[in-house]
Amino acid sequence: MSATDQNLSGNFPEGDELQAFIKRRNRGGVIWITIFQAATLIAILALAALLYNIINGAFGYVAVQNKVDPASLVLTAKQNQMLAAPNTFSSEDDNDLAEGIIGNPNAIGFFGYAYYQENADDLKIIPVNGVQPAAETAESGEYPLARPLFIYSTEEVIQDKPSVATFLDFYLTHVNEEIEEVGYFPATAASLDQARQALSAAGGSAEADPTALSEQDGLSISGSSTVYPLSRQLAIDFRRAGYPGGIEIDSIGTSAGFAAFCKSGGLDIVDASRPINRAELEACQSAGLNPVEIRVGTDALAIVTGQQNDFLENVTTEQLRQIFTTAEKWSEVNPAWPSTNIERFIPGADSGTLDFFGETTFVAELADLPKEDLMAILETNLSAGLIRRFESEQPFAERSQENVLNLVRERVVEQTVVKSWKLSESLFNQAEINATIETIPQAERQFRSWIDMGFLSTPQSSNPDQAGIRTAIFGSLWVIFITIVIALPLGVGAAIYLEEYAAMVGNPTLRRINGIIQTNINNLAGVPSIIYGMLGLAIFVRVLEPITSGTLFGLADPTTANGRTIFSASLTLALLILPLIIINAQEAIRAVPQSLRQAGMGLGATRWQTIWAHVLPNAIPGILTGNILAMSRAIGETAPLVVIGASTFITVDPDGPFAKFTTLPIQIYQWTSRPQDEFRNIAAAAIIVLLVLLLTLNASAVLMRNRFSRRLS
Repeated sequence: MSATDQNLSGNFPEGDELQAFIKRRNRGGVIWITIFQAATLIAILALAALLYNIINGAFGYVAVQNKVDPASLVLTAKQNQMLAAPNTFSSEDDNDLAEGIIGNPNAIGFFGYAYYQENADDLKIIPVNGVQPAAETAESGEYPLARPLFIYSTEEVIQDKPSVATFLDFYLTHVNEEIEEVGYFPATAASLDQARQALSAAGGSAEADPTALSEQDGLSISGSSTVYPLSRQLAIDFRRAGYPGGIEIDSIGTSAGFAAFCKSGGLDIVDASRPINRAELEACQSAGLNPVEIRVGTDALAIVTGQQNDFLENVTTEQLRQIFTTAEKWSEVNPAWPSTNIERFIPGADSGTLDFFGETTFVAELADLPKEDLMAILETNLSAGLIRRFESEQPFAERSQENVLNLVRERVVEQTVVKSWKLSESLFNQAEINATIETIPQAERQFRSWIDMGFLSTPQSSNPDQAGIRTAIFGSLWVIFITIVIALPLGVGAAIYLEEYAAMVGNPTLRRINGIIQTNINNLAGVPSIIYGMLGLAIFVRVLEPITSGTLFGLADPTTANGRTIFSASLTLALLILPLIIINAQEAIRAVPQSLRQAGMGLGATRWQTIWAHVLPNAIPGILTGNILAMSRAIGETAPLVVIGASTFITVDPDGPFAKFTTLPIQIYQWTSRPQDEFRNIAAAAIIVLLVLLLTLNASAVLMRNRFSRRLS
C-alpha cells in the first residue's frame, strides 16, 4: 500500500470504529427526526387549539332581550287588521256579539263555546278544517281552536287572604260539577291535581268551612269574558256554601285583567282565556307579585253564524284568515258563496279571545309580514319626526320589504344580546343556560351564528349585535391591492439587479454598496413590524403628507388631510414585505439554469432580453411563492397600521387610496379590547372571515403559479 493510500484510509473509520460511527449517526438521526416530528405535532395541536377557540367563539346560544316582543307586534298587526276591516263590530261582551249575529245571514263571529250553547237555538256552529268542537276533539287538540282556561292569583294574596285560598280550593273541588253546565269542557284529573299542588306550594291556609271566614274579607275577580260565566257560577256556589263576605266579579278581557292585576295588585283573582305571557309575568314580578296559575277547564272557540246562513257548512284556517281580514264579500273567499258583504262580530282589543284567535289563525313571523303591515308598525311606534327623517334618507315607496323589516327590528324591537355562550357551553350546559335566561327579564334563547350575510354586509357599530365588517373588508382589499402593486415590481426589479447586474459591476465602491444593500435586505426581513410603522408615520404620514393625503392631486378629504390614508398604509406595508419578496425572487432567479442565459446571449440577445424572455418566465413560480408569503404577512398586520393611524371605529366605506380606512386585523384588535363578551364573539367570526379571505387570495396566487409552471413545463 502506498503512502497516499495509507493517508486516505487513515481519514475514515474502519472495522468496529466504522460500525460505532454508523450507529452513532443513526441515533443522532433518530433523535433529530423525533424532535422534528414532536415539533410538527405540537404545531398541529397548537393550530387545532387555535381553530377550536375561534370556532367555539363564533357560534353558540345567546340570550336576546327585546324592548318589544316581535310576536306581540305580529299579533297586534293582525288584530288591528281585523278590527279595521269593513263591516266589523267588536265588543268585550260576548252577549253583544251573539245578539248581532242572530238573525243575520251574512254575519259571522267567534267567542267562547259557552255563549254558543246559551244561544244554540239561534246560532249555527261551523266546523273548522272539518272538525266539530266537542270535549274529545278539544282535549286531544284535534279541534284547532281549542284552548285551556285559567284563573290566576298570587302567592302573596293567597298567603295574606284566607278567603282567596279557600275560594280557590273550593273552585278546584267543584269546577267539574259546573263546567259542562256553563258550556265548557272539564279539565282532566291530572290538570286539577297539578293545580292543587301549585295552590299548596303557594302556602295559603284554606278553611274547610267557608262560614268560618270573616265577613270583611271580600273577593275581587276580573278578566276574561270567556271564563267569567264559570267564575260567576262558582262564586254563587261559594256564597251558597256559607261564605259571608262580598264578591266583586267583572268581565273586562284577559289582557286588561292582567294589566290591572300586575300594575296595582287591586285584584285577588284574574280570569284568563290564555296563559300569562312573559311581559305580563315580569310586570307582576317587578311589582313584587308571584302569579300562581290554575287551570280550570278547556274551551273550544266557536265559529258561528246565524241559523239563516245556508251556505257555510265548513271553514278552513286559510278561509278564516281571509274572512276576518281582507275579504269584503263571501264570494271573494269561495266563488260558490253569495256575493254579499261579510259582517264580522269579534271580541275587542283587550280580549284574550281575540289574542288566542290571532295567535292560532295567523301563524306568522315578523319577517313574514308584508311591507304595508311593517309600515303600520313603524308609524304606530315611532315619532312623526323620525318617520320624516327616514323618508328623507330614502322614500319608503322605494324601500324593499327587507329594508323596512330591518328598520322595525332596529327601531321598534330593539333586539340586544345581553349574554352569550360559546359553542361548547351551548352543547353541554343547556340546562344551566336555560336557568340563567329565566332570570333575565324578557329574554329568550337563540342559537346564533355570528357569521351571516348581515355581518358581512353591514359596517361597524357600537352594538355588537348590529356590528359588521363590510368597511373592514373593503379597507383590507384596498390596502393589500395597492401594497402588492407597489411592492411586487419593486421587489422583483431589485432581485433582478442584485442577481443579474450587481455581479458585473467592476467599480469596487459600487460592489461594496451592493454588498451593503444585500446585507441590509437580509437584516430587514427580521425587523419587528412596529418599526416599519414608526418609519411610515415619520415619512409617509408626515413628510410626504401632501402626496399621501391627496392634497397634491386635489383629491384630499378634510378628514384625511393628515396623511393617515390607505395610500400611507400601503406604502408602509410595501416596505414591510419588500425584503421577503426580494429574497424569494433572488432564490427563484438563482435557480434558473445558467445555460438558459448563455443560450440566449449566444443567439445574439441582450442581457435584458435574455432576462425578460427566459429568466423571468422560469422564475415566476418561485417569485409567486414569495409573493404569497409576503401577502400573507401583510394582510395579517396590525401594529404598523395602528402606528400610522388606521381608524379603530369607522362606518364609512373607503372610496379610494386617499380615504380613511380600517382593516380586518384592526377591527379584530378593537373588538377583543372591548369588555362585552359579544364583541369577542364577533371578533372570532371576523377571524374566520380573515382566514377565508387569506386562503382565497393565497389559493388564487397558487393557481397562477401552477398555471405558469405547467406552461413552462
